[in-house]
Amino acid sequence: MDVAANCSLRVKRPLLDPRFEGYKLSLEPLPCYQLELDAAVAEVKLRDDQYTLEHMHAFGMYNYLHCDSWYQDSVYYIDNLGRIMNLTVMLDTALGKPREVFRLPTDLTAYDNRLCSSIHFTSSSWVTLSDGTGRLYVIGTGERGNNASEKWEIMFNEELGNPFIIIHSISLLKSEEHSIATLLLRIEKEESDLKGSGFYVSLEWITISKKNTENERYEITKRDLLQGKSVPHYAAIEPNGSGLMIVSYKSFKFVQAEQDLENINEDMSRESKGEPLYYWQQSEDDLTVTVRLPEDISKEDIQIQFLPDNIKIMLKGLRILEGKLYSSIDHESSTWIIKDNNSLEISLIKKNEGLMWPELVVDDKRGELIRDSAQCAAIAERLMHLTSEELNPNPDKEKPPCNAQELEECDIVFEESSSLCRFDGSTLKTTHVAGLNCDSSDLCCLSDWDYRL
Repeated sequence: MDVAANCSLRVKRPLLDPRFEGYKLSLEPLPCYQLELDAAVAEVKLRDDQYTLEHMHAFGMYNYLHCDSWYQDSVYYIDNLGRIMNLTVMLDTALGKPREVFRLPTDLTAYDNRLCSSIHFTSSSWVTLSDGTGRLYVIGTGERGNNASEKWEIMFNEELGNPFIIIHSISLLKSEEHSIATLLLRIEKEESDLKGSGFYVSLEWITISKKNTENERYEITKRDLLQGKSVPHYAAIEPNGSGLMIVSYKSFKFVQAEQDLENINEDMSRESKGEPLYYWQQSEDDLTVTVRLPEDISKEDIQIQFLPDNIKIMLKGLRILEGKLYSSIDHESSTWIIKDNNSLEISLIKKNEGLMWPELVVDDKRGELIRDSAQCAAIAERLMHLTSEELNPNPDKEKPPCNAQELEECDIVFEESSSLCRFDGSTLKTTHVAGLNCDSSDLCCLSDWDYRL
């Protein structure tokens, strides 16, 4: 079964200090460094066409000063001459003189449509670099902590399309084959979307490899694309390269490699316009799901799998709907047919008769529930005692109606909550999902947790 498991995060007790007494306020001033530079830091600002909240979120992920996690006293920045400059903390109040370690081979000032250059320190001797124009560099640096052996050399560079930001990369060595896996983020525009902003978020997972043989170059061996509607709070490739962790408000999904770009844009446009992917109705005994079919679809192109708690719908090998049902069904009695209006109609028999489902597939918001007039009247009658036209109803009533003005701020329920998803690198499917009921300030600590899904 390839359905994602709903999991919860658990604390790894050995990482907790049982003697921890609490935090103490320190009145010591933070170190402050001042240094005169011979060239200004390369700065790129948002353009007028980069106006959405996702653009600001993506731009806010960037820092002009890059800390080398492998050598904690070493920081880097890129100046407007295209030089990567290194600074070393010599004393608590002093910095070493900036030294050039690498110079970008292209003139960045010649590009209007570019982002900030971004660096990720992949390992103690490897760096991935984006020049902000859409070109990716993989650089061997030698041991950066030793100036004598440090020599930045381009091992791979290639144009990868629209400008991107590097958000993570790792170095892998398996069976004498060295690989660099990196994760690139873009905010892309769907021009055919006329109602909404049309922007969506893409994450590209690229693996660049070289076998341990002579005269063989590094080349792209794997390239996968995920799409979503929100910039992730956190995204990282697992240390062994077998999976991907993403924390976001809205879920991401892999785009099938065989699906052409026109179909991808059409799906993203339809979702951004808010058009339902499917419609469903229910009675106390069963549910009816209706999916619109393309004109050239045939019965042989449709694959539907019924399980007691799950459903999967495939059209021409592409997943249309897959996930855990809200409640159990009699999967052996469930059926489907193709209607004359070129739609797919699926009948699901409820195991728990009388139970009304609030959603068809857990956490899937792409469908629309259709209620008939009889159902609406019955629901309204059941809820009649909870409503009132009086501003301040009589509190002595046996069943007093709700007064919305008595609600406090803590009673507000936010529609969106973040979730942590794990994607398998081989099957490209979601394997685990964990809800995160915390604010965004807590999400930066995820890299220090033991996930234990």
